[in-house]
Amino acid sequence: MGDSCGCGSTVDVRALEAGQRRVLMIVLAINIATFVMMIAAAIYSGSSSLLSGSLDNLGDALTYLLSLVVIGASLRAKAKVALIKGLLIFGAAVAVAIQIGWRLTHPEVPIFEAIGIAAVINLAFNALCLWLLTPYRFGDVNMSSAWECSRNDLYEGVAVLLAAAGVWLFDAGWPDLVIAGGLLLMFLRSAWRVLRMAWRSYRDEAK
Repeated sequence: MGDSCGCGSTVDVRALEAGQRRVLMIVLAINIATFVMMIAAAIYSGSSSLLSGSLDNLGDALTYLLSLVVIGASLRAKAKVALIKGLLIFGAAVAVAIQIGWRLTHPEVPIFEAIGIAAVINLAFNALCLWLLTPYRFGDVNMSSAWECSRNDLYEGVAVLLAAAGVWLFDAGWPDLVIAGGLLLMFLRSAWRVLRMAWRSYRDEAK
Protein backbone atom coordinates (compact mmCIF):
# COMPACT_ATOMS: atom_id res chain seq x y z
CA MET A 1 0.00 0.00 0.00
CA GLY A 2 2.82 2.36 0.92
CA ASP A 3 4.55 1.76 -2.41
CA SER A 4 1.34 2.44 -4.29
CA CYS A 5 0.83 5.71 -2.47
CA GLY A 6 4.42 6.70 -3.07
CA CYS A 7 4.19 5.88 -6.75
CA GLY A 8 0.96 7.83 -7.08
CA SER A 9 2.56 10.83 -5.39
CA THR A 10 5.51 10.68 -7.77
CA VAL A 11 3.26 10.59 -10.81
CA ASP A 12 1.23 13.51 -9.49
CA VAL A 13 4.33 15.62 -8.88
CA ARG A 14 5.69 14.88 -12.34
CA ALA A 15 2.35 15.70 -13.93
CA LEU A 16 2.17 18.95 -11.96
CA GLU A 17 5.68 19.97 -13.01
CA ALA A 18 4.92 19.10 -16.64
CA GLY A 19 1.81 21.27 -16.48
CA GLN A 20 3.80 24.12 -14.97
CA ARG A 21 6.41 23.92 -17.72
CA ARG A 22 3.78 23.88 -20.44
CA VAL A 23 1.95 26.91 -19.03
CA LEU A 24 5.16 28.88 -18.44
CA MET A 25 6.37 28.22 -21.98
CA ILE A 26 3.08 29.54 -23.37
CA VAL A 27 3.05 32.70 -21.26
CA LEU A 28 6.76 33.25 -21.98
CA ALA A 29 6.08 33.21 -25.74
CA ILE A 30 3.08 35.52 -25.32
CA ASN A 31 5.06 38.06 -23.28
CA ILE A 32 7.95 38.13 -25.74
CA ALA A 33 5.51 38.79 -28.59
CA THR A 34 3.57 41.46 -26.70
CA PHE A 35 6.81 43.15 -25.61
CA VAL A 36 7.87 43.57 -29.25
CA MET A 37 4.43 44.89 -30.17
CA MET A 38 4.23 47.25 -27.17
CA ILE A 39 7.72 48.72 -27.51
CA ALA A 40 7.08 49.44 -31.21
CA ALA A 41 3.75 51.09 -30.38
CA ALA A 42 5.33 53.07 -27.52
CA ILE A 43 8.05 54.47 -29.80
CA TYR A 44 5.52 55.30 -32.52
CA SER A 45 2.94 56.90 -30.20
CA GLY A 46 5.32 58.59 -27.72
CA SER A 47 3.41 57.03 -24.81
CA SER A 48 4.95 56.60 -21.35
CA SER A 49 2.19 54.25 -20.25
CA LEU A 50 2.81 51.98 -23.25
CA LEU A 51 6.54 52.05 -22.55
CA SER A 52 5.91 51.02 -18.96
CA GLY A 53 3.70 48.20 -20.21
CA SER A 54 6.34 46.99 -22.64
CA LEU A 55 9.01 47.01 -19.95
CA ASP A 56 6.65 45.08 -17.72
CA ASN A 57 6.16 42.47 -20.44
CA LEU A 58 9.92 42.17 -20.87
CA GLY A 59 10.37 41.73 -17.12
CA ASP A 60 7.61 39.13 -17.11
CA ALA A 61 9.23 37.21 -19.97
CA LEU A 62 12.45 37.05 -17.95
CA THR A 63 10.41 36.07 -14.88
CA TYR A 64 8.72 33.17 -16.68
CA LEU A 65 12.07 32.05 -18.09
CA LEU A 66 13.53 31.96 -14.58
CA SER A 67 10.44 30.13 -13.36
CA LEU A 68 10.98 27.46 -16.01
CA VAL A 69 14.57 26.97 -14.90
CA VAL A 70 13.71 26.18 -11.28
CA ILE A 71 10.70 23.89 -11.75
CA GLY A 72 11.49 20.79 -9.72
CA ALA A 73 14.31 22.54 -7.87
CA SER A 74 14.53 22.98 -4.10
CA LEU A 75 12.37 25.49 -2.29
CA ARG A 76 15.48 27.49 -1.44
CA ALA A 77 16.45 27.73 -5.13
CA LYS A 78 12.92 28.84 -5.99
CA ALA A 79 13.08 31.48 -3.25
CA LYS A 80 16.35 32.82 -4.70
CA VAL A 81 14.77 33.10 -8.15
CA ALA A 82 11.72 34.82 -6.65
CA LEU A 83 14.10 37.39 -5.14
CA ILE A 84 15.48 38.03 -8.64
CA LYS A 85 11.91 38.41 -9.94
CA GLY A 86 11.22 41.05 -7.30
CA LEU A 87 14.33 42.94 -8.34
CA LEU A 88 13.25 42.78 -12.00
CA ILE A 89 9.90 44.32 -11.11
CA PHE A 90 11.73 47.02 -9.16
CA GLY A 91 13.99 47.63 -12.16
CA ALA A 92 10.90 48.15 -14.35
CA ALA A 93 9.66 50.72 -11.83
CA VAL A 94 12.97 52.60 -12.01
CA ALA A 95 12.82 52.63 -15.82
CA VAL A 96 9.27 54.00 -15.75
CA ALA A 97 10.30 56.70 -13.27
CA ILE A 98 13.13 57.79 -15.58
CA GLN A 99 10.77 57.92 -18.57
CA ILE A 100 8.22 59.97 -16.63
CA GLY A 101 10.94 62.43 -15.63
CA TRP A 102 12.05 62.77 -19.25
CA ARG A 103 8.49 63.32 -20.48
CA LEU A 104 7.89 66.01 -17.85
CA THR A 105 10.74 68.01 -19.34
CA HIS A 106 9.78 67.13 -22.96
CA PRO A 107 5.96 67.33 -23.03
CA GLU A 108 4.06 66.05 -26.06
CA VAL A 109 0.63 64.61 -26.90
CA PRO A 110 0.84 60.86 -27.63
CA ILE A 111 -1.07 59.26 -30.51
CA PHE A 112 -4.09 57.86 -28.70
CA GLU A 113 -5.16 55.54 -31.56
CA ALA A 114 -1.87 53.64 -31.36
CA ILE A 115 -2.10 53.48 -27.56
CA GLY A 116 -5.64 52.13 -27.69
CA ILE A 117 -5.02 49.44 -30.31
CA ALA A 118 -1.87 48.20 -28.59
CA ALA A 119 -3.60 48.27 -25.20
CA VAL A 120 -6.57 46.17 -26.39
CA ILE A 121 -4.31 43.53 -27.93
CA ASN A 122 -2.08 43.46 -24.85
CA LEU A 123 -5.04 43.25 -22.47
CA ALA A 124 -6.49 40.26 -24.32
CA PHE A 125 -3.23 38.35 -24.11
CA ASN A 126 -2.71 39.36 -20.48
CA ALA A 127 -6.12 37.93 -19.62
CA LEU A 128 -5.16 34.68 -21.33
CA CYS A 129 -1.91 34.46 -19.34
CA LEU A 130 -3.68 35.10 -16.05
CA TRP A 131 -6.26 32.43 -16.85
CA LEU A 132 -3.51 29.92 -17.64
CA LEU A 133 -1.61 30.66 -14.41
CA THR A 134 -4.59 30.90 -12.03
CA PRO A 135 -4.68 27.13 -11.24
CA TYR A 136 -1.13 27.53 -9.87
CA ARG A 137 -1.88 30.68 -7.87
CA PHE A 138 -1.50 29.00 -4.48
CA GLY A 139 1.39 26.74 -5.44
CA ASP A 140 5.01 27.24 -4.41
CA VAL A 141 6.73 30.63 -4.30
CA ASN A 142 7.89 30.17 -7.90
CA MET A 143 4.43 29.88 -9.45
CA SER A 144 2.82 32.28 -6.99
CA SER A 145 5.22 35.05 -8.01
CA ALA A 146 4.59 34.27 -11.70
CA TRP A 147 0.85 34.64 -11.08
CA GLU A 148 1.49 37.94 -9.26
CA CYS A 149 3.29 39.28 -12.33
CA SER A 150 0.46 38.19 -14.61
CA ARG A 151 -2.18 39.83 -12.42
CA ASN A 152 -0.22 43.10 -12.58
CA ASP A 153 -0.28 42.79 -16.37
CA LEU A 154 -4.06 42.76 -16.35
CA TYR A 155 -4.22 45.93 -14.24
CA GLU A 156 -1.61 47.51 -16.48
CA GLY A 157 -3.65 46.69 -19.60
CA VAL A 158 -6.76 48.37 -18.21
CA ALA A 159 -4.71 51.37 -17.08
CA VAL A 160 -3.18 51.89 -20.52
CA LEU A 161 -6.67 51.80 -22.06
CA LEU A 162 -7.66 54.57 -19.65
CA ALA A 163 -4.58 56.51 -20.72
CA ALA A 164 -5.65 56.28 -24.36
CA ALA A 165 -9.15 57.46 -23.45
CA GLY A 166 -7.75 60.35 -21.40
CA VAL A 167 -5.41 61.52 -24.16
CA TRP A 168 -8.31 61.43 -26.64
CA LEU A 169 -10.74 63.19 -24.30
CA PHE A 170 -8.45 66.01 -23.15
CA ASP A 171 -6.15 66.18 -26.21
CA ALA A 172 -3.21 66.35 -23.81
CA GLY A 173 -0.32 64.21 -22.64
CA TRP A 174 -0.91 64.47 -18.88
CA PRO A 175 -3.40 61.52 -18.68
CA ASP A 176 -0.69 59.28 -20.12
CA LEU A 177 1.77 60.50 -17.48
CA VAL A 178 -0.77 60.07 -14.68
CA ILE A 179 -1.38 56.45 -15.70
CA ALA A 180 2.36 55.84 -16.00
CA GLY A 181 2.76 57.22 -12.47
CA GLY A 182 0.05 54.87 -11.22
CA LEU A 183 1.78 51.93 -12.86
CA LEU A 184 5.01 53.00 -11.20
CA LEU A 185 3.35 52.75 -7.78
CA MET A 186 1.89 49.35 -8.71
CA PHE A 187 5.31 48.05 -9.74
CA LEU A 188 6.83 49.22 -6.46
CA ARG A 189 4.06 47.56 -4.45
CA SER A 190 4.37 44.32 -6.38
CA ALA A 191 8.16 44.31 -6.04
CA TRP A 192 7.78 44.69 -2.29
CA ARG A 193 5.25 41.84 -2.08
CA VAL A 194 7.35 39.43 -4.15
CA LEU A 195 10.59 40.31 -2.35
CA ARG A 196 8.96 39.94 1.06
CA MET A 197 7.42 36.57 0.15
CA ALA A 198 10.66 35.31 -1.38
CA TRP A 199 12.80 36.46 1.55
CA ARG A 200 10.46 34.80 4.04
CA SER A 201 10.60 31.55 2.08
CA TYR A 202 14.40 31.73 1.74
CA ARG A 203 14.83 32.45 5.44
CA ASP A 204 12.55 29.57 6.44
CA GLU A 205 14.46 27.13 4.23
CA ALA A 206 17.80 28.34 5.63
CA LYS A 207 16.82 27.39 9.18
